[in-house]
Amino acid sequence: MLRSAVSRSSSTGHGISLIPWKRATFDAICLSLSPHSEDDLLLDSFGRQARKLRLSVTDRCNFRCDFCMPGNPVWLDPKEVLTFEEITRVATITARLGVTNIRLSGGEPLVRKDIERLVKMLVAVPGIKAVGLTTNGALLKEKARPLKEGGLHCVTVSIHSLKPDRYHEITGTKDMFWRVMQGLEEARDVGFERVKVNCVVTKGCNEDEILDFAKLAHDADVSVRFIEYMPFDGSKVWDAERVLSGEEIIRRIEEKYELVPLERQHGATAVHHKFADGSSGEIGIIASMTKPFCSDCDRIRLKADGNMVPCLFSIAEYDVKSLLRRGASDDDISDFLRRSFMLKSKGVESMLEQNLELKHVRPMYTIGG
Repeated sequence: MLRSAVSRSSSTGHGISLIPWKRATFDAICLSLSPHSEDDLLLDSFGRQARKLRLSVTDRCNFRCDFCMPGNPVWLDPKEVLTFEEITRVATITARLGVTNIRLSGGEPLVRKDIERLVKMLVAVPGIKAVGLTTNGALLKEKARPLKEGGLHCVTVSIHSLKPDRYHEITGTKDMFWRVMQGLEEARDVGFERVKVNCVVTKGCNEDEILDFAKLAHDADVSVRFIEYMPFDGSKVWDAERVLSGEEIIRRIEEKYELVPLERQHGATAVHHKFADGSSGEIGIIASMTKPFCSDCDRIRLKADGNMVPCLFSIAEYDVKSLLRRGASDDDISDFLRRSFMLKSKGVESMLEQNLELKHVRPMYTIGG
């Protein structure tokens, strides 16, 4: 089904990113703020609550997408990467603080050995309602069923072109396109609650494939989410002129398909549209650059190296790993997370309102989106 669909379609007031980078220590954070609220929630100074935890389980990847990583990345020493037990401990603490959803990312999470075991550990954490995973799909055909059996609820596959030659150029791979499509098909077959496709749209690269991806969503009954190009490329050559707005993407899709906008859920990154003709496929728009959703952002991120990142667009990071490895109690770590999250910046929306220049933040492979 996917092969035929693709074959047919392919023929047509707070500091934001400006403050110096720091690995904040527990003691420094404790001294900088008054005692935390008794509510036991992860709240920032703007009243936003963290409900979703993005976990980067590795910085390693078997692809070389230029909008994500440099051509010759330097990987973390394996000893510096959090263990499954450390990841699960942080997840358990954040669940006690109100986090209900977890998404695993990388690098490429499926290159992490025994990732299915981590999924089982996270699904068992009290308070966690759903565990999802974002992948490039190269190993998904083999991994989909054990991941589903381990309790994984949903999977998102990153596919940035439906033209095999272009796909290989974008990803720096060979003979990988149909393998990824087979992985997507397998994910649909094993019965995940949701299967989504992410596509980063970049002017001068793949903007001519918008209708092809819309056809994939319509004909294969999957959710395709178009993502605006963001300043997280590996080569630090991001240019705002290469951003194609979500509004323009929708305009182009509506040249062929009538869409019905759906109400955006609180904290959601994407605004979704359904097809008016009854197809169960869906179109999503993640307009991080032209219509940011900072005002109700409910995410917190943990990098593979153990640094907590409250805001994707801020360079501020807070070192959780040192606490885990020096014997800090759960209460100490919980307190550190609360106080660090309280320093979360207002977000890219504020930078845009102030007409501040957007610059490279960090390569995406180090944090996973």
